[in-house]
Amino acid sequence: MTSGPQARRVTIADVAREAQTSIASVSYALNDRPGVSPATRERVLEVAARLGWSPASAARTLAGTGAETIGLALAKDPRDLSVEPFYMQFIAGVEATLASRSMGLLLQITPDAEAGGEAIRRWRMSRRVDGVLLTDLVPDDPRIPVVSAGGIPAVVVGDPSVAAGLTTVWTNDAEATRQAVEHLADLGHRRVTRVAAPGRYAYTAIRDLAFERAARAAGLDHDIVRTDLSPDSGAAATRTVLSSPRPPTGLLFDNDVMAVAALTTAHQLGLSVPGDVSVIAWDDSLLCRAVTPGLTALGHDVAALGAHAARRLLDVIDGAGPSTHPDATPELRVRASTGRAPAEA
Repeated sequence: MTSGPQARRVTIADVAREAQTSIASVSYALNDRPGVSPATRERVLEVAARLGWSPASAARTLAGTGAETIGLALAKDPRDLSVEPFYMQFIAGVEATLASRSMGLLLQITPDAEAGGEAIRRWRMSRRVDGVLLTDLVPDDPRIPVVSAGGIPAVVVGDPSVAAGLTTVWTNDAEATRQAVEHLADLGHRRVTRVAAPGRYAYTAIRDLAFERAARAAGLDHDIVRTDLSPDSGAAATRTVLSSPRPPTGLLFDNDVMAVAALTTAHQLGLSVPGDVSVIAWDDSLLCRAVTPGLTALGHDVAALGAHAARRLLDVIDGAGPSTHPDATPELRVRASTGRAPAEA
């Protein structure tokens, strides 16, 4: 592939000229300092975002280099990260891409998206990162205005509908969910339950809606149970629904660790998988292949997803405008944990 000449870095002077104000006013607005009217501040921020100005660009202009680091603020419980393979694979993919540019990754674990936004704000003020990856978005995510107002290059790993115009790398969770429900329906299951992530995540709503639509289209009785994605909550949800008067015969979990916990729980209840209940996991990690029976899973290359997101962020840092980039749709990988619905169902 041939590459053209490198685009000129956007400077504060460019923003001032386009916004028809002084360089001092632009500096005040971009650094969230008093001295400009709200209307001027809003106009400057809009122009800066449109032109692609960022603190990283400014730093390179002044010093000839950037921080050579990107940031990832994960709003997760550290205990969950120790058992959930997804983010370790995702980070491995990010690191592999950054290594090709001799760049590093600044990782911070935060209790929620609000704290993640504060972490990103601190990084911006100290110019510790050239850009950030945003994951697990929530409705009206507080990180979005931080990166938009600060002119921080950012890529959202999530559906474009929640990215507020930022560059996105996304997987078609709705299509993958439909595949899973139709698989259970084709096996004769008439009662299915989705054991889902917390409702605060934007991707949860997308999967919820797809699950309900697919179940209704197939004429299935269906339900959604909320969890915190931990093995304990997955086991508790499994025990509750399988002990009900009319238990589901098909279970779809929002991650792999809950699905693995469900196998043990079903066994403790004297039930067979898949003889009495079929189980599908989201994210086809090594766990899904290491247990007996092997777990049917919605799988995709998570390390490749991380690498893809990092490449797109490097493009944004280099001056690319906002764009959306679909990643591979998770595919249903059928193993022994799904089978024909029991005759009495």
